Amino acid sequence: MFSLVCHLWRVKNPAGIKAFGVHLRKIREQRGISQQELADIANVSKLTVQRTENAKYSVTLDVLLSFAHGLQIPLKELLDLDVPDELS
Repeated sequence: MFSLVCHLWRVKNPAGIKAFGVHLRKIREQRGISQQELADIANVSKLTVQRTENAKYSVTLDVLLSFAHGLQIPLKELLDLDVPDELS
């Protein structure tokens, strides 16, 4: 059966995907909102939030913009994360 989940071995920068997931979770938790609340305000599924935070999914620009809007932060701030050494 075909899975729609992007497996990390298929992406070019798995360490960056993991770093983004950690960063997203940190921002969400700092704002005191649940994964479901972020999903609701960003108009994405809770599964998208979970898979993003757990580095099981490489998000599109559309989803990044939705997360930024839902968290009420500029996209630049959402992408301002600690990048692993191999990506910098």
